[in-house]
Amino acid sequence: MKDWKRKLGILVIALIAVTSQVNAQGWVSVQTVGVLPRNTAEENRQHLQEAIDKMSPLGGVLYIEPTQGGYPMQGGIILRRNVTLLGAHGPTGRGTALPDRSGPTGSLFVIRDREHPFLTVESATQVRGIQFYYPEQAWQDDSQVIAYPPTIRMSPDQAVQGVTLSCLTFYGEYMAMDFRAKAPHICEQILFEHCYGYPLSGQFIAIDRCYDVPRILHCHVNPANMREFRRLFSRQVIDSVVGRKTYTYWIDHTDNAQLMDLFTFGAFGGIWLGNETYGQMTNFNFDCVSIGIHKLGSQWTNRNWQIAQGSIIANVGERLEDVHPILIEGKGHTSLSNVESFSGNNAALTTLGASWDYITVRGEASVTLTGCRMQGYKSDNPIHLSEGARLQAIGCTDRDNHRIQL
Repeated sequence: MKDWKRKLGILVIALIAVTSQVNAQGWVSVQTVGVLPRNTAEENRQHLQEAIDKMSPLGGVLYIEPTQGGYPMQGGIILRRNVTLLGAHGPTGRGTALPDRSGPTGSLFVIRDREHPFLTVESATQVRGIQFYYPEQAWQDDSQVIAYPPTIRMSPDQAVQGVTLSCLTFYGEYMAMDFRAKAPHICEQILFEHCYGYPLSGQFIAIDRCYDVPRILHCHVNPANMREFRRLFSRQVIDSVVGRKTYTYWIDHTDNAQLMDLFTFGAFGGIWLGNETYGQMTNFNFDCVSIGIHKLGSQWTNRNWQIAQGSIIANVGERLEDVHPILIEGKGHTSLSNVESFSGNNAALTTLGASWDYITVRGEASVTLTGCRMQGYKSDNPIHLSEGARLQAIGCTDRDNHRIQL
């Protein structure tokens, strides 16, 4: 019995030693490499970049240890291959808060740079559980809005593959995540999940030339995302975001995109599905937009989208005739199942109180509507088709709860 206990004790000590070594090599607090809340933003940028460069050949985790008020940071950081930046948070939809509620706190980068994207990512990288804060960003006066570069972007000089961006929160960003590859480069296997913010350019995620299944899952864009530390965007600022005529989610040149559980509020457009895309989208809400879904297509073979279980409140813009919950152009097929629209006013921004119609189809596209409910439009007809377009509606109802007859 004594011999058995002795051997067990030796085994436990060995396991502890191995675990300690793995943690020492693969999981490093940024404070141990000189990233500190009392440093200048430039000092922290330099120390973080040096730690990333050293970790890249091995692979490992740099832990953004929570600290009161976060870490001042300059931009221009390159997240090298194989490295993970890990924080303590899930997405914080209304913000973390200091005791006096003067700002956020925790695993937090406080960004002071107006000239450079904060983080440029290479392949096989991960950013998870972190908050990004722009304390100098305007939130009351739209004339003072700062057009910051994207918070996170893909490397512009190489193909980028296998990136995970998860549980991230953005406060005061101008554009959150830019993955628009420039030819001849591409990006593949890019995952965005559980990311929250309100970009003042209107653009939260943009993807281009992603030829192996990009995924945007469970993302939430809302101007109330800093409520916990008392920064509420004014009506004037939200109106200016709508006026930029951009889309919260924007994709082009993508194969079989997978989109699920997407939300936006107070933007010109919900999602742009470009000429060279196909894929599926389900479970979404685009609230207080001018155009909910704008789908294009360059050809018939595989420029087709299956879209289901969603609601669109299209009620903002300059002219009522330009407000469409769904706008489809070009070629290809779109299948819409259980997608409803309704409208009205909202005190958070300037609204028209209605949309023009439910769907406008231009070009030669084909559309199938199943179980769609159409409310809150001003036109005599909720459906407008160009001469070459084709549409069938099955089990769909208009604003008077009458079955749609084409």
